[in-house]
Amino acid sequence: MRRSVRRADLRAVAEVRRALRALLGHWGEPGSAEVAELLTSELVTNALVHTEEGAVVTATVAPARLLVEVRDFTAGLVEAPGEPVPDESTHGRGLLLVQSLADAWGVRAHGLGKAVWFELRPGRA
Repeated sequence: MRRSVRRADLRAVAEVRRALRALLGHWGEPGSAEVAELLTSELVTNALVHTEEGAVVTATVAPARLLVEVRDFTAGLVEAPGEPVPDESTHGRGLLLVQSLADAWGVRAHGLGKAVWFELRPGRA
């Protein structure tokens, strides 16, 4: 699955969730797809709220894993895995969820912008 989302179009978050739900179908144990939807919506929302451009969402599903990547086109990195994610009163909880629920996650710099990604294995719910 590959979707482009326009800058500040928060309606796109629900559209991406629906597309991911259709892609995953019966993937993984009960609850796996819901965790994937939650984490994807957090990363897409972050990209749309905290950057000046749109984003590209890519999801690759295989029997052994799901890889979701949200690439934006604005300089600046988020906290790297292994470093504590700040717990702020109204912001910052999305990455805490990713850190807590994903089997792996990270941030890669891309020329202009970055890709924030996570991986889930199907038995994780």
